[in-house]
Amino acid sequence: MKGLGLIGKKLGMTTIFARDGKKVPVTVLKVGPCPIIQIKTKKRDGYEALQLGFEPIKEKKVNRPMKGHQQKAGKGFYRFLKEFRVENVEGYELGQELTVDLFTVGEKVKITGISKGRGFAGVMKRWNFGGSPDSHGHHKVHRAPGSIGQCADPSRVFKGKRMPGHMGNRQHTYKNIEIMDVRPEDGLILVKGQVPGAKNSIVYIRKQN
Repeated sequence: MKGLGLIGKKLGMTTIFARDGKKVPVTVLKVGPCPIIQIKTKKRDGYEALQLGFEPIKEKKVNRPMKGHQQKAGKGFYRFLKEFRVENVEGYELGQELTVDLFTVGEKVKITGISKGRGFAGVMKRWNFGGSPDSHGHHKVHRAPGSIGQCADPSRVFKGKRMPGHMGNRQHTYKNIEIMDVRPEDGLILVKGQVPGAKNSIVYIRKQN
């Protein structure tokens, strides 16, 4: 079903050999099982969606409002909740667990995660600037952005100018990522190439079609 997905954790990267013998870099994702914590319907909420839970935690680590919310599913308490909008919620029940069996090898998916935070970075690292020449006459300006101002007209710096600043730690979604292997016994999905995020960071994997 389009839009339906699961919550997972990025374990890291490795390589595997495809059926044609080629060596392929893959990202290993620990996905699910994700119980359905809440079902939203168009009649009651204005849209249809499934709210899933991931990573069980002790009851004492959940505040009272969230405890009352998650108790309705009868599947314990979870650290992460994520809502996935779907076209139709018929056939799904409260507390039903969704696993990696939702996906198949060769399927194209989209994965959302938070990119690695790089802190405050200069223009060469953040925007791949070439830097200033290292020849005679340039004194300690080799990694500087250079002139950014305008003349009398418009006499200002345009918004969106590429300058030093906070790099990374933003949400990114990669589309058309191919699933190379699904291992239900371990709850693992191996996807081709890289996905956003550091090791052990939370990712959301969703169907495209």
